[in-house]
Amino acid sequence: MAAILISEVNRVIPVGRLIDLAWDADPPARAKGVVHNHVHRLRQLLAGQAEIATRGGGYVLIADPWAVDVNRFRELVSSAREAEPWTAVGQLRQALGLWRGEALADVPGDRVRRTLGVGLTQARVAALQELGDKLLLLGRYGELVTELTAHLAEHPLHEELTALLMRALQASGRQAEALGHYHRTRRHLKNQLGIDPGPALNETYLAVLDGKPAAVPHFTGRPPAVGPRPAVPHSADRPPPSVGQQAPPSVGQQPPPSAGQPPPSAGQLPLAAPLSAAHLPSAVLPSAAHLRPAAPSPVAQLPPAIADFCGRTGEIAALDETLDRIPGPGCVVLAGGGGAGKTTLAVHWAHRVKAEFPDGQLLADLRGLARPPMRPGTVLGKFLQALGVPDATIPDSEAERSALYRSLLAGRRMLVVLDNAGTAEQVRPLLPATPGTLAVVTSRRRLSGLMIRDGAALVTVGPLPADDALELLGSALGRQRIAAEYAAARELVERCDRLPLALRIAAARLMAHVGWSLADWTKKLADERHRLCELAAADPDLSVEAGLSLSYRALSSGAARLFRLLGLVPGPDVEVHAAAALAGQDLPRTRRHLAELCEAHLLEEQAGGHFARTGLVRIYAGRLVASEEPPADRDLALRRLSDHAAGVWTGPG
Repeated sequence: MAAILISEVNRVIPVGRLIDLAWDADPPARAKGVVHNHVHRLRQLLAGQAEIATRGGGYVLIADPWAVDVNRFRELVSSAREAEPWTAVGQLRQALGLWRGEALADVPGDRVRRTLGVGLTQARVAALQELGDKLLLLGRYGELVTELTAHLAEHPLHEELTALLMRALQASGRQAEALGHYHRTRRHLKNQLGIDPGPALNETYLAVLDGKPAAVPHFTGRPPAVGPRPAVPHSADRPPPSVGQQAPPSVGQQPPPSAGQPPPSAGQLPLAAPLSAAHLPSAVLPSAAHLRPAAPSPVAQLPPAIADFCGRTGEIAALDETLDRIPGPGCVVLAGGGGAGKTTLAVHWAHRVKAEFPDGQLLADLRGLARPPMRPGTVLGKFLQALGVPDATIPDSEAERSALYRSLLAGRRMLVVLDNAGTAEQVRPLLPATPGTLAVVTSRRRLSGLMIRDGAALVTVGPLPADDALELLGSALGRQRIAAEYAAARELVERCDRLPLALRIAAARLMAHVGWSLADWTKKLADERHRLCELAAADPDLSVEAGLSLSYRALSSGAARLFRLLGLVPGPDVEVHAAAALAGQDLPRTRRHLAELCEAHLLEEQAGGHFARTGLVRIYAGRLVASEEPPADRDLALRRLSDHAAGVWTGPG
């Protein structure tokens, strides 16, 4: 009852309204008598301090309105709207300092709190927003961040205050934190209310994402002189604030002065603080760039480079040419078959040019052909963590993570190595979108979509030239040993198809068996039935066959069948019409399957409709056709191929 009377001091409140507010459910039959008894007790409590008078069909509390801090709060806020920013900041802080928790928190009755408290809470938020606008206007971003962070920790659904906090953080150079607050608020809105952020918060998000500066108006006035602030009028002989002791609807009492500080005299607020840089207009403050915290150490995720790297001069020259595309979005794809040394080349080149990217290097293994492959959203989460984004502020959706990732890369010079990519769709969300950052992608596929849609460059990584293959073997076994058995060494590198992985496996086997000569090892590899088994290490992933299997298992069923049947052809290449006869298919479908095999670097298209393959690929296809194709199907395929050679095969059907 006291809360209702105090909330409308000096105004007549009808008994009917008192009854409606005092009871949440239906009032009792004797409600008027209960109200009268409460008023009688209140009169006794307030005797000599305030008066409760009967006016017509209601009651009125007669008292100095300034005895109720709700009225003081409203007057201070109203005065701040007419004052200069520096003065307004002090008045608004004085007004907000009257609050002690939620409005009417200790008043019994939900109806009273809902009816009277909602308006007070809205007024508090509006005052806090006005204070934020003034602090933003004055360039006092740190104070604003402190004010809003504390409030939003308890009230995370206030979109307007979140937008204001985001603007302050962005102006302070803390863009990642600003975007993190947006995503946190969006999650709260979705989880608690089932809604999305409104237009104002979304517009602020897009502005921060685009790197646009906060819209801070320029203030050209001057701060007030140091001295007393304008007095807030009130009665010197007003009743003491004990009126508010009976569950007042006020926002609280003014805090007492700190130790050693005299209380303000009647009619006067405390003296203003001495003028400091925080009170100066933004025009005379350092720019936001000078206020940014020291940049974190650059990200350095590259693994160590291989010490005995050799060759690849053509590929390195092609990679060096991509640096000419910076500044400007850049992506280069290193594509080649399994075991060709794409990752080794990418890491070697990244170390070679990392001085061009002083803001750091990111690296991720996308496991593109593995099951399951790494999802782009997962990689983005790891990248955002590496870039300093707290886990709690990383967005949930892949699109939002990608947008945040790209915004953080904006203005930086970074190298992003994306290893073992499976598809263009897996890579695309991870590509930078602003000048200064280059993405190097390795893949067993050409990822033509990146070249067509994203302007990526392509560098094909094939077998090593013979001399480079010998140099690689010599760096492992010793050049004197290679020179002593030069002919056997030349034959060995050809048995390994001049692939770095096969050469390193062969060198490791020879180092483990010091009594074997190069000639002995070459004779072992001459037997095609056992060559793939010999080119394997104890680690099941470190074998030529495991690499070929990974590429083969990723093919479509039609292309996989054609690849197996090509194992029936003994030579190093096959012509398109012969391939069609072998598979018993028409030419358009055969061309599509051959193109898929070339995309996977299991075949290489030559002039005149011929398709070449390496010896190890041919041996692997022969093993597959023997184990996976029924004998009858193999015989039928060979019969069609024979008919094609005799000129009597006319096509499927």
